[in-house]
Amino acid sequence: MQNESGENVDLYIPRKCSWTSRLLTSKDHGAVQINVANVDPSTGLFTGESTAFALSGYTRAKSEGDMALTELVSRNDAKISSE
Repeated sequence: MQNESGENVDLYIPRKCSWTSRLLTSKDHGAVQINVANVDPSTGLFTGESTAFALSGYTRAKSEGDMALTELVSRNDAKISSE
C-alpha cells in the first residue's frame, strides 16, 4: 500500500518467482534468490551490476530450477544485447 506521497508503507512486500510469477511467501523455505553478474560483452569483465532472479520452492521441488535459471539468464542476455 502507498500513502498520498507515493511511498510504500507496507511492512512486508512478498517477492515473486521470476519463472512462474508465484508469490514467495515467508513460509516458502525452499525459495532462493540468485544474483547473476552482468558482464560487458566486449571485454567479458564484471560491470559492477547484477540481476536478481527469485525461484520458488515449487519450481525447485519439481527439479526445474536449473532449466528455469538458464532460460531466465539467456532472456536477460538477449534483452541487454538488444539495448
